[in-house]
Parts: sequence; structure tokens; C-alpha cells
Amino acid sequence: MKILVINSGSSSIKYQLFSMPEQDVICHGLIERIGLSDSAIHYASKTEKIEEVTTLNNHKEGLERVVNLLLDDKIGVIKSTEEIKAVGHRVVHGGSTFTNTVEVTKKVKDKIKELFSLAPLHNPANLEGINVAEAIFSAAKQIAVFDTAFHQTIPVIAHKYAIPNKFLVENNIRLYGFHGTSHKYVSELANEYLKKEKSKIITIHLGNGCSMTAIKNGISIDHSLGFGPVTGLIMGSRSGDIDHSLIFYLINELGYKIDDVYTMLQEESGMLGLTGYSDLRDIEKEASLGNVACKLALDMNAYRIKKYIGSYVAAMNGLDAIVFTAGIGENSSMIRNLVCTEMETFGIALDKNKNDIRAKELIDVSLDSSKVKILVIPTNEELEIAKQSFNLL
Repeated sequence: MKILVINSGSSSIKYQLFSMPEQDVICHGLIERIGLSDSAIHYASKTEKIEEVTTLNNHKEGLERVVNLLLDDKIGVIKSTEEIKAVGHRVVHGGSTFTNTVEVTKKVKDKIKELFSLAPLHNPANLEGINVAEAIFSAAKQIAVFDTAFHQTIPVIAHKYAIPNKFLVENNIRLYGFHGTSHKYVSELANEYLKKEKSKIITIHLGNGCSMTAIKNGISIDHSLGFGPVTGLIMGSRSGDIDHSLIFYLINELGYKIDDVYTMLQEESGMLGLTGYSDLRDIEKEASLGNVACKLALDMNAYRIKKYIGSYVAAMNGLDAIVFTAGIGENSSMIRNLVCTEMETFGIALDKNKNDIRAKELIDVSLDSSKVKILVIPTNEELEIAKQSFNLL
């Protein structure tokens, strides 16, 4: 069975075509920097590989380009869209409604749309992917896999907010957590590597969106993102943690409209607000050239991650491993070095030579003397989505 997986991020689209249940990758690719003038298109099959730079204004244009590549007479891997039996979609926010993988129906799409306000950079892109795939792959089953599902195990002591009880009981307002497909995938590989029946792991997913999860014995027990995907770490354009009284100050004292504050915190803050750049590669390059604002932003980014490591060590009463994953976590040796420097009190000691190695599989970049393993594990949300889609069907 051929299953196409579409993972629409806030500024990117990852895609893979699998033959299941063999888990054979027929083709894979990435479209990144969507919305910028230098959008990048990557496509690779077993015999062909192409890279292009163009302008893609939105996710719809990106998804249409993916389909054209799959069907291309020379480099394509399918002759007809009817060869695709299912399309698995990553959906960021499932609220309290979706705790498992589901087949997409109108009711499911309506609920995903209702949750736009909780994941404004993601759920709209996820739904756009579903709508485009429905139109093109009309004979295929559309499957939704939710980022929030893995975090349903977070106990009430961690997921409940200290606001009146009625908001949890009547409105399901709580910490939901995100990037669950990624955290689940890499934590399972980390557990296999550790060969321990019981483990305490912190997974650090760093991309344009960023999050951390405390995982005890394979179960998510706490997470840095909350009701919506804007809290916690400093992200590409999202602020992460702030004092919420700042919101009222901006509105009541500085005269900002609430919609403008919302947009600022979601789309104009984080590394973009600190540096003028949203792509970490640009920020690292500028920092190496002496850009003071970029250097400070990198230090702030790492400092925030360190604070969460400390809090999760306390929550789990120990730590066996930390895992870096996703685009930045896997590729930025600079961020890993900043995070792991002066962390000896937690038993974290980085081997800087190993840290410079770029690998496409799990690597251990800790010193032999490190009590805590420092692992770099490439995430594969697409494979996890394909597995869950196949199992559902």
C-alpha cells in the first residue's frame, strides 16, 4: 500500500511516499522558507534528486509543486494519483476532541478549523494540506495524526492551570502540548539506545517551532508548550514565555489593539523580533560576523532551554539522556554547544569533536565521562504518521 505523508509546518512542508507495511521510502522531500523570495524545493527518489530555489507564497503553492513532482513524466514515482491509497496528515492541535489517529471527515475538518485560534501558524496549513490532498487524491483515505495525542498522559498536576476550576471542567482549558509525533518517535529510539527498562529523558525539538518534553518510562509527563503553541522556548517568530501582564500593558497603556498584540507574539517575536531574521542559519552566520543582536539572541535561546532542562530534572528526580532533534536540533552544533556548556552539575558533558559530526542517524555526542547521554536523533515524523495511518486502516 502506498501512503503519502504530508507534514505542513509553519514555514515548511516535509513529504514522504511510503510502501507499507515494508516502511520502504519511495521518495521524500522538503519545501522550506515558504513565504520568502528564496523558497527551497528538495525532492529525492531512489534514482533522481533535484533542488530548486523559487518563490512560494503559501502552503497551497508548495503542495501543488509536490504533486507535480510526484507525477512528473521524467522524475516522478507514480503514474496516477489513484496509486496513493492513503494520505497521512500531521495536524498540530486536536484539542480535547482528538486523542487518537482518525480518518478525516467533514466533522473532523470542521473541528480542526475551530481550533485555528489555538494553533494559528499550523492548523490552517494542516487543513490546507488536507483540502488540497482531497481534491488531488480523491480515491485515497485522508488520515489525521495529531501532535497533541502523545501528551494526553501528562498528569493533572502538570496540565492544569491555576485558574478557576470551571475553565478545565467546562471549557477543557489545559496544557495540551505539541510536536508529539516527533517527541514520541525520538524518545522510543533513545530508549532502545539506552537499553533501560526505566528511563528519564528530555527531548528537545528545535525548529521554527520549538518544544521540550519530560518523558519518564516512555510516557510524556510535562511539556513546554501549553494551551497553544506559543509558550516555552524562544522560537523562530513566537515569543515563548513572557509575563502575561505585558499583554495588558501593551493594550491598556500603550494603546495596542488586541489583534496586533496577538500577531506580534505569534509572527513578529522570537528570534525574528530579536534579530530581524527568522532562520537560525542566517542568525548564526550574522553572529559569526560580529552581529551583537544575533549573538545575544543565540545566548538567550540556549539559556531558556537550560532553564527547562533544570525544571524537568527536578520533575523527574533525575536524568538519563537529553535528545536534540528537528532541523535546528539536528544541524546546529552551535546551539547544542551553548546549551550543554556549564551543565556539569546535571551530569551533562559534551564532546565538542563529536558534536561537529553531521549524521543521518542517532549519534551520541557526550563525553565518555558524562553521566547523562547527549543524543542527536533525526526525527522522522513522516514515518511515525505512516505507521499510524497504516495501523488505522
